[in-house]
Amino acid sequence: MIYKKLSLLILLFATGLLTVSAQKSPQDMDRFIDVLMNKMTLEEKIGQLNLPVTGEITTGQAKSSDIAAKIKKGEVGGLFNLKGVEKIRDVQKQAVEGSRLGIPLLFGMDVIHGYETMFPIPLGLSCTWDMSAIEESARIAAVEASADGISWTFSPMVDVSRDPRWGRVSEGSGEDPFLGAMIAEAMVRGYQGKNMQRNDEIMACVKHFALYGAGEAGRDYNTVDMSRQRMFNDYMLPYEAAVEAGVGSVMASFNEVDGIPATANKWLMTDILRGQWGFNGFVVTDYTGISEMVDHGIGDLQTVSARAINAGVDMDMVSEGFVGTLKKSVQEGKVSMETLNTACRRILEAKYKLGLFDNPYKYCDPKRPARDIFTKAHREAARRIAAESFVLLKNDSPDGNPNGNPLLPFNPKGNIAVIGPLANSRTNMPGTWSVAAVLDRSPSLVEGLKEMTAGKANIMYAKGSNLISDAAYEERATMFGRSLNRDDRTDQQLLDEALNVARRSDIIIAALGESSEMSGESSSRTDLNIPDVQQNLLKELLKTGKPVVLVLFTGRPLTLTWEQEHVPAILNVWFGGSEAAYAIGDALFGYVNPGGKLTMTFPKNVGQIPLYYAHKNTGRPLKEGKWFEKFRSNYLDVDNDPLYPFGYGLSYTTFSYSDIDLSHSSMDMTGSLTAAVEVTNTGTWPGTEVVQLYIRDLVGSSTRPVKELKGFQKIFLQPGEMKIVRFKIAPEMLRYYNYDLQLVAEPGDFEVMIGTNSRDVKSAKFTLN
Repeated sequence: MIYKKLSLLILLFATGLLTVSAQKSPQDMDRFIDVLMNKMTLEEKIGQLNLPVTGEITTGQAKSSDIAAKIKKGEVGGLFNLKGVEKIRDVQKQAVEGSRLGIPLLFGMDVIHGYETMFPIPLGLSCTWDMSAIEESARIAAVEASADGISWTFSPMVDVSRDPRWGRVSEGSGEDPFLGAMIAEAMVRGYQGKNMQRNDEIMACVKHFALYGAGEAGRDYNTVDMSRQRMFNDYMLPYEAAVEAGVGSVMASFNEVDGIPATANKWLMTDILRGQWGFNGFVVTDYTGISEMVDHGIGDLQTVSARAINAGVDMDMVSEGFVGTLKKSVQEGKVSMETLNTACRRILEAKYKLGLFDNPYKYCDPKRPARDIFTKAHREAARRIAAESFVLLKNDSPDGNPNGNPLLPFNPKGNIAVIGPLANSRTNMPGTWSVAAVLDRSPSLVEGLKEMTAGKANIMYAKGSNLISDAAYEERATMFGRSLNRDDRTDQQLLDEALNVARRSDIIIAALGESSEMSGESSSRTDLNIPDVQQNLLKELLKTGKPVVLVLFTGRPLTLTWEQEHVPAILNVWFGGSEAAYAIGDALFGYVNPGGKLTMTFPKNVGQIPLYYAHKNTGRPLKEGKWFEKFRSNYLDVDNDPLYPFGYGLSYTTFSYSDIDLSHSSMDMTGSLTAAVEVTNTGTWPGTEVVQLYIRDLVGSSTRPVKELKGFQKIFLQPGEMKIVRFKIAPEMLRYYNYDLQLVAEPGDFEVMIGTNSRDVKSAKFTLN
């Protein structure tokens, strides 16, 4: 048996004395895998393509677990969602020392926005517009996950979505493909490091390929149907960017594309992913993605399994369609040995690149968890990045005086009321998809603020209302240990208690919005208002005449039209992770100046959806600044504008922009020009500003959006400080996929726009010759 006796090299790794695999050439890998595959039976090759879920395995009991027999027979290529380095080491030992060939397993987990140190949900992270911070969050997640035995994460999720009804917008980076592509690259770098040779670098998996965020009606897993031109111009770029960054694996999406489920779509998995983009890793299905194609209506389990592997899918998550039917399909000639060998080789190559053949226990150092997980340094980074993700949506004077002082920040003194169903929940702070988090370890908002204001202020708490009036709805929205402990008192009793606290306060922090599981997978919503009983609570708190700050917890854009009109200050804190409570205090008390910018448009109501900044014009566009005009593209009951546009976010200071200075009024296909603006901090606070560059192709062979994000710079300015921000514009920035799916930059006129968000911009024009 290959791994019965460990070499000195392996022993050095296992004891932590050596942590980096020797760099080997592609030829070395090919020779090694050739030799190994020549020893493998048909069943063992198929087994490498099988990714079951573990269930719970107790440390020291892996040998007697249900999965052990399959591992011994070589029927398992990897496992996922097993937590704990000792457990993983036990299971790896079964593969290495208990199977015929001793091929090590991959261990994967949904490490989405942190491992035990949780960072903001990905939508919140994207609102930092800070690629170094986003990469740092992934790097820390990789360090922690690898310390606990994990070698593979099912992240980043890069699905562009323009429909906030879809719950999984919380797990992505918003509506823009350019920003999404930059974030995809940063996340892959953070997880994988230089080359996945270190024992704190893990393999990333970009998902969900493709178009998962464009499901009809914002309903999860739903049908997607669009032109290929739109696919490539609006949705494909983040996946391609992850491939260019060297991502090790790709996950197929649940939805169909062009009438074929993605999991069986050869055009996607082979023609585009491998042929056009040059991806050389492996493709894994999503959870039961193969067996679900039976319900899609394209065949029985044997048929859909054969279609998946023939399309270019290499690993079957949970369905056991491969391990259960591929032998028969090979024997019947429905799947060739060449196809099977190719898929098997890709899995073995991933294990080789991770260094698992050099040291199967590379990620199994039992000393690492105590040293590397939930450390003080990691928590400090989480707190800093959480504060950077918050978006200040409104900050007026509490008395409505336009010349008065803004409500935020405020000095933590006197009586501070913290009211709302999200105010005193630990388990909701980390946000959805925080599967490795120790949920009760994150302080609630009340607990965090009490700690921060000890000896300076009196924090008073009341729940005020349940999450929502419908008890069954609340149960659906607080799954996976995230209960808000529904109060059996009447709505009026809860309200009366809150008003009694509010009247004795100097300022009210209303902690309202969604629970963490109101967004995420299978958490689509058709009503995006703050839930009913919470809205009533907010209205009653405002009637007290006390200053009210709405601290908004949410995993998606909500419809906040009433709140924007009536609440003096609104701070969107998403779900900020392990240290969210402290980061919220930092922002409220002015220890940090919020600088987050929205990466999804907030609509005025659900009827406007889909609503996104990079829309196209119609032949009958509504004139700027107008609401209703007959026979124009508009509504009778609401204007076309969003409540908060893409890129929007306020600060405790203010910034002014000069007109755009173009270095040239034209350029040719080999040249470039520079667009510059002077940005000045005109307020009294130091602060960050995200200077955003948009471009519009005014005349194209195909219709083009009214603006597209093409660059941004995040700058820091002291009060009164001015900085010239320059953007280089080159022809490659002007390219798009034309009707024939050719990537072209076409001569003509262009408009360049620079500003603080997608709506409030300065503009100038140039010509591409």
